[in-house]
Amino acid sequence: MTTQALPILSLVETRVLGVLAEKQRTVPDSYPLTLNSLVSGCNQKTSRNPVLELSEAQVQAAIDSLKGYSLLAETSGGRAFRYEHNIDRVLRIPSQSVILLTVLMLRGPQTAGELRIACDRMHNFADISSVEGFLDELAERPAGALVAKLARLPGARESRWAHLLSGAPAEELAGAGGGSADGAYASHDASLGEVAALKANVARLEAELASLKALVGRVCSELGISEAG
Repeated sequence: MTTQALPILSLVETRVLGVLAEKQRTVPDSYPLTLNSLVSGCNQKTSRNPVLELSEAQVQAAIDSLKGYSLLAETSGGRAFRYEHNIDRVLRIPSQSVILLTVLMLRGPQTAGELRIACDRMHNFADISSVEGFLDELAERPAGALVAKLARLPGARESRWAHLLSGAPAEELAGAGGGSADGAYASHDASLGEVAALKANVARLEAELASLKALVGRVCSELGISEAG
């Protein structure tokens, strides 16, 4: 798969990728992950924004989709299949950049300072300038930007960064748009909650649809009839 063909990923797909990349570094003895471990990581209540309640079927649907994009690989061993990510090989970015994307996928938009702290268990960036250097490289990547700087919130000293694996972020990019500070702040708060809820609902519906399609396929196969019919 070429980097230019990278698809727009759903919230569940980025959560699965983020969990795999995180656990590779925080619990290496358990990596690659089983489906059960992956579901547990996706549904963590800490270090996750938004917090999700995904079923095995939803996570399995995301796994199948990511395998089709070559972003995830399945290995067999022991009594269960295990899964690992291919982010670095597919996107052709260094491990430090993978770690930054991991935190952005799991926790949502962050400032460079917040990213440095959140990344500490996976990589110890020397200083904020080092974080910003890798972010700038990701934003100016020749094959396509993977992160973008968001417009600074009223009263904030730093701008936050967001990943672009799911398309353009809901918030305005830095330097775009205008309007009053109060209006921008209110719409920002509303959009964050609404977008997170919508993404979770879409991901749930996509997984339910995939499960229904699989069920219909099995029923048709057992009855010896064509799905199209």
